[in-house]
Amino acid sequence: MAAPAALQRSVVSPAGRHTASLIFLHGSGDTGQGARAWIKQILNQDMAFQHIKVIYPTAPARPYTPMKGAFSNVWFDRYKICNDCPEHIESIDSMCRGLTDLINDEVKNGIAKSRILIGGFSMGGGMAMHLAFRFHQDLAGVFALSSFLNKNSAVYQALKRNESALPELFQCHGTADELVLYSWGKETNKMLKSLGVSTSLHTFPDLNHELNRTEIEKLKSWIVKKLPV
Repeated sequence: MAAPAALQRSVVSPAGRHTASLIFLHGSGDTGQGARAWIKQILNQDMAFQHIKVIYPTAPARPYTPMKGAFSNVWFDRYKICNDCPEHIESIDSMCRGLTDLINDEVKNGIAKSRILIGGFSMGGGMAMHLAFRFHQDLAGVFALSSFLNKNSAVYQALKRNESALPELFQCHGTADELVLYSWGKETNKMLKSLGVSTSLHTFPDLNHELNRTEIEKLKSWIVKKLPV
Protein backbone atom coordinates (compact mmCIF):
# COMPACT_ATOMS: atom_id res chain seq x y z
CA MET A 1 0.00 0.00 0.00
CA ALA A 2 1.31 3.44 -0.89
CA ALA A 3 2.22 5.76 1.96
CA PRO A 4 -0.43 8.43 2.61
CA ALA A 5 0.28 11.79 1.04
CA ALA A 6 1.63 14.44 3.39
CA LEU A 7 -1.05 16.80 4.64
CA GLN A 8 -1.16 20.22 3.04
CA ARG A 9 -0.47 22.88 5.62
CA SER A 10 -0.50 26.65 6.06
CA VAL A 11 2.28 27.84 8.37
CA VAL A 12 2.80 30.98 10.44
CA SER A 13 6.52 31.12 11.24
CA PRO A 14 7.71 32.45 14.59
CA ALA A 15 9.18 35.94 14.68
CA GLY A 16 12.31 34.65 16.43
CA ARG A 17 13.97 31.28 17.06
CA HIS A 18 11.64 28.30 16.62
CA THR A 19 11.52 26.36 19.93
CA ALA A 20 7.90 25.11 20.02
CA SER A 21 5.06 24.20 17.66
CA LEU A 22 1.28 24.52 17.65
CA ILE A 23 -0.95 22.40 15.39
CA PHE A 24 -4.45 23.84 14.79
CA LEU A 25 -7.03 21.50 13.21
CA HIS A 26 -9.90 23.13 11.31
CA GLY A 27 -13.57 22.18 11.57
CA SER A 28 -15.41 19.93 9.11
CA GLY A 29 -15.57 21.25 5.55
CA ASP A 30 -12.89 23.89 6.11
CA THR A 31 -9.17 23.94 5.24
CA GLY A 32 -6.01 24.90 7.09
CA GLN A 33 -5.81 28.10 5.05
CA GLY A 34 -9.48 28.81 5.83
CA ALA A 35 -8.99 28.38 9.59
CA ARG A 36 -5.94 30.63 9.51
CA ALA A 37 -7.84 33.30 7.54
CA TRP A 38 -10.81 33.11 9.95
CA ILE A 39 -8.60 33.68 12.99
CA LYS A 40 -6.72 36.44 11.15
CA GLN A 41 -10.01 38.16 10.38
CA ILE A 42 -11.07 38.04 14.04
CA LEU A 43 -7.71 39.28 15.39
CA ASN A 44 -6.92 41.60 12.46
CA GLN A 45 -3.60 39.74 12.25
CA ASP A 46 -2.24 36.20 12.24
CA MET A 47 -2.15 34.31 15.51
CA ALA A 48 1.63 34.56 15.76
CA PHE A 49 4.28 34.14 18.47
CA GLN A 50 7.93 34.98 19.02
CA HIS A 51 9.05 31.34 19.34
CA ILE A 52 6.11 29.14 18.30
CA LYS A 53 5.48 27.89 14.77
CA VAL A 54 1.70 27.67 14.07
CA ILE A 55 0.69 24.91 11.64
CA TYR A 56 -2.77 24.70 10.05
CA PRO A 57 -3.01 21.35 8.21
CA THR A 58 -5.86 20.52 5.81
CA ALA A 59 -7.84 17.30 6.16
CA PRO A 60 -8.00 15.21 2.98
CA ALA A 61 -11.34 15.18 1.12
CA ARG A 62 -13.37 12.05 1.84
CA PRO A 63 -17.00 10.93 1.52
CA TYR A 64 -18.86 12.30 4.57
CA THR A 65 -21.94 10.40 5.74
CA PRO A 66 -23.79 13.40 7.30
CA MET A 67 -23.59 15.01 3.81
CA LYS A 68 -25.02 11.85 2.17
CA GLY A 69 -21.58 10.73 1.01
CA ALA A 70 -20.53 14.00 -0.65
CA PHE A 71 -16.79 14.68 -0.49
CA SER A 72 -15.67 17.09 2.21
CA ASN A 73 -12.45 18.04 4.00
CA VAL A 74 -13.11 16.20 7.26
CA TRP A 75 -10.71 14.57 9.72
CA PHE A 76 -12.92 11.50 10.00
CA ASP A 77 -16.37 10.24 9.07
CA ARG A 78 -19.39 10.30 11.37
CA TYR A 79 -22.47 8.12 11.20
CA LYS A 80 -24.32 11.27 12.28
CA ILE A 81 -23.62 14.41 14.30
CA CYS A 82 -24.65 13.37 17.79
CA ASN A 83 -22.92 12.19 20.95
CA ASP A 84 -24.77 8.91 21.54
CA CYS A 85 -23.88 6.98 18.36
CA PRO A 86 -20.76 4.85 17.73
CA GLU A 87 -17.58 6.54 16.51
CA HIS A 88 -16.30 5.87 13.01
CA ILE A 89 -13.12 4.50 14.54
CA GLU A 90 -11.52 3.26 11.31
CA SER A 91 -11.40 6.74 9.79
CA ILE A 92 -10.36 8.30 13.12
CA ASP A 93 -7.41 5.93 13.52
CA SER A 94 -6.35 6.38 9.90
CA MET A 95 -6.19 10.15 10.40
CA CYS A 96 -4.30 9.72 13.68
CA ARG A 97 -1.57 8.01 11.66
CA GLY A 98 -1.46 10.89 9.16
CA LEU A 99 -1.26 13.50 11.92
CA THR A 100 1.42 11.48 13.71
CA ASP A 101 3.57 12.01 10.62
CA LEU A 102 3.10 15.76 11.04
CA ILE A 103 4.12 15.58 14.72
CA ASN A 104 7.15 13.49 13.77
CA ASP A 105 8.16 16.12 11.21
CA GLU A 106 8.36 18.67 14.03
CA VAL A 107 10.37 16.28 16.20
CA LYS A 108 12.80 15.77 13.28
CA ASN A 109 13.13 19.56 13.18
CA GLY A 110 14.40 19.48 16.76
CA ILE A 111 11.15 20.25 18.63
CA ALA A 112 10.54 17.96 21.64
CA LYS A 113 7.03 16.52 21.89
CA SER A 114 6.73 18.26 25.27
CA ARG A 115 6.99 21.51 23.26
CA ILE A 116 4.13 20.69 20.87
CA LEU A 117 0.48 21.60 21.40
CA ILE A 118 -2.41 20.27 19.31
CA GLY A 119 -6.04 21.30 19.18
CA GLY A 120 -8.75 22.67 16.98
CA PHE A 121 -12.23 23.90 16.33
CA SER A 122 -15.30 21.63 16.29
CA MET A 123 -14.34 18.32 14.61
CA GLY A 124 -10.70 19.49 14.79
CA GLY A 125 -10.89 19.56 18.59
CA GLY A 126 -12.40 16.08 18.66
CA MET A 127 -9.63 14.82 16.39
CA ALA A 128 -7.00 16.43 18.63
CA MET A 129 -8.40 14.73 21.73
CA HIS A 130 -8.19 11.32 20.04
CA LEU A 131 -4.64 12.02 18.89
CA ALA A 132 -3.33 13.36 22.20
CA PHE A 133 -5.10 11.18 24.75
CA ARG A 134 -4.83 7.86 22.87
CA PHE A 135 -1.52 8.09 21.00
CA HIS A 136 0.58 11.07 22.11
CA GLN A 137 0.21 11.52 25.84
CA ASP A 138 3.62 13.21 26.03
CA LEU A 139 2.46 16.33 24.14
CA ALA A 140 2.45 19.65 25.99
CA GLY A 141 -1.35 19.91 25.93
CA VAL A 142 -4.51 19.77 23.86
CA PHE A 143 -7.28 22.32 23.22
CA ALA A 144 -10.83 21.83 21.99
CA LEU A 145 -13.01 24.74 20.85
CA SER A 146 -16.73 23.95 20.40
CA SER A 147 -15.91 20.22 20.37
CA PHE A 148 -17.12 16.98 21.93
CA LEU A 149 -16.44 13.26 22.19
CA ASN A 150 -19.11 10.61 21.67
CA LYS A 151 -20.42 8.65 24.63
CA ASN A 152 -18.31 5.50 25.05
CA SER A 153 -15.55 7.18 23.01
CA ALA A 154 -12.38 5.22 22.34
CA VAL A 155 -10.65 8.07 24.20
CA TYR A 156 -12.50 7.16 27.40
CA GLN A 157 -11.73 3.47 26.96
CA ALA A 158 -8.02 4.22 26.48
CA LEU A 159 -7.88 6.47 29.54
CA LYS A 160 -9.48 3.81 31.73
CA ARG A 161 -6.43 1.63 30.99
CA ASN A 162 -3.91 4.45 31.26
CA GLU A 163 -1.35 4.78 34.04
CA SER A 164 0.90 7.53 32.66
CA ALA A 165 0.78 11.32 32.92
CA LEU A 166 -1.70 13.04 30.61
CA PRO A 167 -1.62 16.32 28.69
CA GLU A 168 -3.78 19.15 30.04
CA LEU A 169 -7.02 20.00 28.21
CA PHE A 170 -8.09 23.59 27.52
CA GLN A 171 -11.72 23.63 26.38
CA CYS A 172 -14.02 26.44 25.23
CA HIS A 173 -17.70 26.31 24.27
CA GLY A 174 -20.44 28.77 23.41
CA THR A 175 -23.56 28.18 25.49
CA ALA A 176 -25.76 29.12 22.50
CA ASP A 177 -24.13 26.55 20.17
CA GLU A 178 -26.90 24.87 18.16
CA LEU A 179 -24.68 22.45 16.17
CA VAL A 180 -22.39 21.03 18.86
CA LEU A 181 -24.52 21.42 21.96
CA TYR A 182 -22.90 22.93 25.05
CA SER A 183 -24.21 19.96 27.05
CA TRP A 184 -22.08 17.62 24.87
CA GLY A 185 -18.95 19.67 25.50
CA LYS A 186 -19.68 19.86 29.23
CA GLU A 187 -20.22 16.09 29.39
CA THR A 188 -16.93 15.51 27.55
CA ASN A 189 -15.10 17.71 30.03
CA LYS A 190 -16.68 15.94 33.00
CA MET A 191 -15.79 12.49 31.66
CA LEU A 192 -12.19 13.40 30.92
CA LYS A 193 -11.76 14.97 34.34
CA SER A 194 -13.13 11.81 35.99
CA LEU A 195 -10.50 9.79 34.08
CA GLY A 196 -7.56 11.82 35.36
CA VAL A 197 -7.22 14.62 32.80
CA SER A 198 -6.49 18.11 34.15
CA THR A 199 -9.18 20.17 32.40
CA SER A 200 -10.53 23.70 32.19
CA LEU A 201 -13.82 24.65 30.52
CA HIS A 202 -14.41 28.26 29.49
CA THR A 203 -17.94 29.20 28.45
CA PHE A 204 -19.10 32.11 26.31
CA PRO A 205 -22.73 33.24 26.64
CA ASP A 206 -24.55 33.96 23.37
CA LEU A 207 -21.72 32.38 21.32
CA ASN A 208 -22.99 29.94 18.70
CA HIS A 209 -20.83 27.47 16.72
CA GLU A 210 -18.07 29.98 16.05
CA LEU A 211 -14.96 31.66 17.39
CA ASN A 212 -14.65 35.14 18.85
CA ARG A 213 -11.81 37.44 19.85
CA THR A 214 -12.15 36.91 23.60
CA GLU A 215 -11.92 33.15 23.16
CA ILE A 216 -8.86 33.32 20.90
CA GLU A 217 -7.08 35.75 23.24
CA LYS A 218 -7.77 33.40 26.16
CA LEU A 219 -6.41 30.52 24.09
CA LYS A 220 -3.28 32.50 23.23
CA SER A 221 -2.61 33.18 26.91
CA TRP A 222 -2.90 29.45 27.67
CA ILE A 223 -0.59 28.59 24.73
CA VAL A 224 2.14 30.92 26.02
CA LYS A 225 1.74 29.47 29.51
CA LYS A 226 2.16 25.90 28.21
CA LEU A 227 4.97 26.80 25.78
CA PRO A 228 7.02 29.52 27.47
CA VAL A 229 10.00 31.07 25.70
